[in-house]
Amino acid sequence: MGTHVTSVDFVNSQPDTLPVNREAQSSGVSWAAVIGGAFVAAALYLILLALGAGFGLAAVSPWSNAGVTASTAGAIAIAWLVMIEIIASAFGGYLTGRLRTKWTLIHSDEVFFRDTANGFLAWAVALVVSMAFLASAAASMAGSAAQARVSSANEAAGPTAAALADPNMYFVDALFRFDRPSAETADVTARAEAERILVIGLKESQMSEADHNYLARLVAARTGISQSDAERRVVDVIAEARQAADTARKTTAHFLLWLFPSLLLGAFSASFAATIGGKQRDHVKAV
Repeated sequence: MGTHVTSVDFVNSQPDTLPVNREAQSSGVSWAAVIGGAFVAAALYLILLALGAGFGLAAVSPWSNAGVTASTAGAIAIAWLVMIEIIASAFGGYLTGRLRTKWTLIHSDEVFFRDTANGFLAWAVALVVSMAFLASAAASMAGSAAQARVSSANEAAGPTAAALADPNMYFVDALFRFDRPSAETADVTARAEAERILVIGLKESQMSEADHNYLARLVAARTGISQSDAERRVVDVIAEARQAADTARKTTAHFLLWLFPSLLLGAFSASFAATIGGKQRDHVKAV
């Protein structure tokens, strides 16, 4: 006796065949919508960044007691960076959710997760694009500045022209200031040697005693002041240089600490806005 199998029994024995095939044909990532939303978010971020930079330059004045203070300008800049990150990310995430393909036969929880993931991907792509553009612009500006320094050095008949843009040259100049200005030509060899000593001393926690004494003797011989005054000048200039470096380090660390929550808020805004755009996309009815 053989076993008789009906068509109904055959279909019931493979209940997951059709859903699996339909699920396999539905991608969880709508890359077209992700890339489109990412480029829109990156473009909007750069536009708002340029707008904020323009207002910032207009508000800050190089004259004392004019314009906003440095601390106020820094606080406004941080608040603006956070705000434009949220606005640009939310706009890009919403477009990502609204433009993605409508998923059928998918549970609503899975649709919500996919919209969130697509919004997060759009934010990540926008971040990479924006950072790549800003890094390229910074590298181009640095290259132009370096080329300008080389051109100035070639045009000027002396090696000091190329060092005018060096931040350490300010502190070197402070070492060789005269009580009464003189029209004599600067001693290039002494300045270059002092600069090298100063650079090495700033890299260490404390300048060696031999370098300190030699630098003081070099300053005393070049400026004509006494040895004790030269030693005090060396101590003051080194302390000022260390303070400037420490201030720059703290400013960078403060900026990075605020950049971290700003990026987190941007990622959340893009993901949440994508779920809103996706929900509105699913509620659109065909005419």
